[in-house]
This record gives sequence, C-alpha cells and structure tokens, in this order.
Amino acid sequence: MIEVTGLTVRIGEKRILRDVNLRIEAGTVAVLFGPNGCGKTSLLKTIMGVEHYRVESGRILFRGEDITGLAIDERARLGIGMAFQRPPAVRGVKLREILRICMEKRRHRDEDELFGLARQLNLADFLDRDINLGFSGGEIKRSELLQLMGQEPSFIMLDEPDSGVDLVNINLVGRAINDLLEKEKAAAQRGRAGLIVTHSGYVLDYVNADRAYVMLDGTVYCSGNPRDLLEDIRTKGYEGCVQCRG
Repeated sequence: MIEVTGLTVRIGEKRILRDVNLRIEAGTVAVLFGPNGCGKTSLLKTIMGVEHYRVESGRILFRGEDITGLAIDERARLGIGMAFQRPPAVRGVKLREILRICMEKRRHRDEDELFGLARQLNLADFLDRDINLGFSGGEIKRSELLQLMGQEPSFIMLDEPDSGVDLVNINLVGRAINDLLEKEKAAAQRGRAGLIVTHSGYVLDYVNADRAYVMLDGTVYCSGNPRDLLEDIRTKGYEGCVQCRG
C-alpha cells in the first residue's frame, strides 16, 4: 500500500527527517512510537503532501506509484487521508458542508447517510456548527475521524487519535478506527491500510496493530511487535531502544 524509501526532508534550512524507510502492506495497520519532536507528525505530513515539507532525497510510493512530487489534493484523490493532531477551526464552513464534500465519491451520499455517520461518532448535533470552532480536544478528534469516514481513503493516517479523548469516548473512537480500517474483515479481504501515531499507546487497547515502528531523531530506529515494543518503552523509556539496538 505504502512504501517510503530513503526519505530525507527539510523545512527551510532544517532537516527534520533523514533516511526514513517504512513499508505498510494492504490490509495491515502499523503504529509509530516516538518521543515528542522526533519527526512522527512530520513523516505523516510529508506522506500527505503538506506544503513546506521539502523532500531532499528518497521516494514515497503509493500502490507502486511514485507520489513524491504530487500535491496534497492529488494524493487525497488517489485515496490517502489523514486525521491531523491539531487541525484548525474554520469559521463560516459547517461540519455538514465539509462532510458533503468528503462524501462526493460515495455511492450513497444522501442526508440520511451523512446523519448516520455523524451519529456513530456522537456528532449529529455538531453538523451545523463551524468546523472545530469551540470543539473540545476529543470532539476535534471525532470530527477528523468523521471526515475520514466520509472520504473512505485506502491509506489512513491518524496522528495521535487517542490524545485528549476522555474515557467515555475512547471506546467510540476505537470502534470508528476499526470501521475505517475494515477490521471486521479478514486481512486478505481488506482494501485499506493504516499508520497510527501514538504517544501513550492507549489506542492499542482498542485497535489491533500488526507492526510497530520507533522513530528517534528524525529516522525510523527499529520495528517489531507493537505490544512488546510498547511494554519496553513503558519500562525502559526510549533510551532502552537505543541500548537495545546498540
């Protein structure tokens, strides 16, 4: 589904990613661990094609096609979607309106379908509010997931979907992520794949990941079983990853 090879990225004169290698198969979910400021969000934004992230070397392949030079809207049309960690509030644009745009390619996109998606995430009462304006942290996370559910991308990136979500709604968020990633199907029958950034690891209580990567200092340092790596990080910190690799 997605393959990143030798990716080095700059913002202005600052190198933020260096020689990143990552491969995620169709039907699988990968989780990305790492301390604050190590480059996790920068990697997701580079894959998405966000402006100002300049690829110095390396390639990003989506379903075998080189998308390194494509604009963000072109990548979205190909089937790449992202839930941002801190998306902006958008005055004057209702959640209902952006959801209609996200649902343009769906076979069923009437108001009943739109309302049904919003209800799954307890956002039916938010449809006529400006996007993210006055939303709590958890409501913003659910708003991002709702837009992805409307878009139905093939490759789904989630930047800390468990941060700021209270205990009442984390189970709801987990169910929505599993629906997006088609977890109810056998792996061979899934048409989607995912990459989830998490700092706390709480999302793994609700979403079963297949592979984990650890990012340190702008590069992917190691990979392994998600729960084993999370346990090592919780007990030894990221210093333990450095010692292990050494």
